[in-house]
Amino acid sequence: MANKGVKVSELVNQFGLEVVSGEQGLKRVITVDDLYRPGLEMAGYFEYHPPERVQILGKTELAFYEMLPLQERKDRMERLCSSEETPCIIVTRSWEVPEELIAISSEKNIPVLRSSMATTILSSRITSFLERKLAPTATIHGVLVDVYGVGMLITGSSGIGKSETALELVKRGHRLIADDAVEIRQTSDNQLHGTAPELIRHLLEIRGVGIINVMTLFGAGAIRNNKRITLVVRLEAWQQEKQYDRLGLDEETTRIIDTDVPLVTIPVRPGRNLAVIIEVAAMNFRLKRMGYNAALQFTTKLTETISEEMDDLD
Repeated sequence: MANKGVKVSELVNQFGLEVVSGEQGLKRVITVDDLYRPGLEMAGYFEYHPPERVQILGKTELAFYEMLPLQERKDRMERLCSSEETPCIIVTRSWEVPEELIAISSEKNIPVLRSSMATTILSSRITSFLERKLAPTATIHGVLVDVYGVGMLITGSSGIGKSETALELVKRGHRLIADDAVEIRQTSDNQLHGTAPELIRHLLEIRGVGIINVMTLFGAGAIRNNKRITLVVRLEAWQQEKQYDRLGLDEETTRIIDTDVPLVTIPVRPGRNLAVIIEVAAMNFRLKRMGYNAALQFTTKLTETISEEMDDLD
């Protein structure tokens, strides 16, 4: 798992921002995806100021700032630029950057950037960009497929048959996202999204055949670039002495990064059609999410039947 940082220069390139001053600080790293509009700070209240965030100065903040006496203006900008944690300051709506800010930011090497976009629009776009770039990530050995709209991460030991099962699923009309290595990103609302590394995107490795390109063989409809992971299927060699869940009442989960995901364990033995079993697992998972649990209904009916028979005996 890794938490990435975003250089201010990446922000400049992504949104076409104008660098007004503090060019030496473009290598500063943004570590949080929250932005901050220092409105109260313009009035002199810095008690809870978060310097580690990207600072956004919009029309409201700068209009108030221009009403202040010269000495107070200098004080506000000195305090705004006082922390080494501050990655950058962005002025929106092409507003004129205060001379005091240019002077102090140049001295402190804090980049001051400018955009023609409205404050709310720019803030929303930057937040989405930072959330995507700063999200916790992990790479897991497995296969990610889209089966009936369910993002299924198939895991298991090497040689258990994950890629062969994925190939059969693709032939049956489902879609491949990643084989062998799945890059997983956790969003702020604890959703997991998987994709394939650029080098092996759309490729499947089949032992005895070699590497095949799924998009070339089966067409563009057989692949996806990313998919939300909602179910993990673990393939394991059949163990004679192990007791497997035959009703489906036991609901297991597995933790990926900081998120618990439903887990289904499927024992592998000769003669079992894994692709069909995984299809059924996907359909059953969707039914459970819609409120229908076949195993629960069966046990409820069984309990009622046994109770009725006991009553008849009495």
